[in-house]
Amino acid sequence: MKIVSIVLLIISAFLSFKHGWDAFQPANAQQAQMMSDLGITKGVMPYFGVFSILLGLMLFFPQTFLVSNILNAVTIVLIMALSLNAGNYKMALIEIPFLAMPLVMIWLKYPFKS
Repeated sequence: MKIVSIVLLIISAFLSFKHGWDAFQPANAQQAQMMSDLGITKGVMPYFGVFSILLGLMLFFPQTFLVSNILNAVTIVLIMALSLNAGNYKMALIEIPFLAMPLVMIWLKYPFKS
């Protein structure tokens, strides 16, 4: 169980850092089109980048682990909602495993007791 938790933590932190770093890189034509479809402007991207990197860092601290995972899940739901609003159902479906990751990490750290 601990191995699964550690692997999920590393993958989630890596993805947060990668997405945060990518937000500061110039977007190619396909990425720019996707962002404009979602209604996200170039000026907002650095803020998303900093936010993503902070979420990745917060995962490593026990005091902020829960908050980081909740914010990560909310961000993914926001992306899914924007995708559905734009009519891009494929992107919304692709985000489902990424939504499951923070929720599973919360469940592994704070299991339900019956």
